[in-house]
Amino acid sequence: MIRTRVGYAGGTKKNPAYHNLGDHTETIQIDYDPTKISYEKLLETFWDSHNPAQRSWSRQYMSIIFFHNEEQRRLATETRDREAIKRKGKIFTEIVPAGQFYPAEAYHQKYSLRREPDLMKEFNEMYPNDNDFMNSTAAARLNGYLDGYGTLEALQAELDSYGLSPGASERLLSIAKRRNLTPGCKL
Repeated sequence: MIRTRVGYAGGTKKNPAYHNLGDHTETIQIDYDPTKISYEKLLETFWDSHNPAQRSWSRQYMSIIFFHNEEQRRLATETRDREAIKRKGKIFTEIVPAGQFYPAEAYHQKYSLRREPDLMKEFNEMYPNDNDFMNSTAAARLNGYLDGYGTLEALQAELDSYGLSPGASERLLSIAKRRNLTPGCKL
């Protein structure tokens, strides 16, 4: 994973905000290296991370995939159809062309990482600007590990590249071990 940002998309309101969302949906924007992870693998993670057979109670929280090209549309549709067969029912996920993405407020970015004060203290020193923190590959990857994605081996292999102090590195490894990082799931 190169970068992730949470935000709002799919609506018509200009410059939506959490308390003034208009007709947008909360979403995540992902920048990734297709030589390291496929779009289909990202879709697999998407389908496994929620129940797309349950109708959303609001547009804000609906299940939606925004595609950027015909290949992404095709793969999203194919995997949705497989999911319907697997779950033996209707899938309520919409698949629509990507439009304008509006980043969410800073306090929504890298939520799991923000919940770890010891780690955030060091990230605040490395990225005093909220925009730089939001766009940080290191912050995105650590947030993913803190959410339980990736493998402990992968985290250990790249840990030195994050620029954390030895104490923060140990804290991160301790959290990752408790969260039982998913074997075989690469970020």
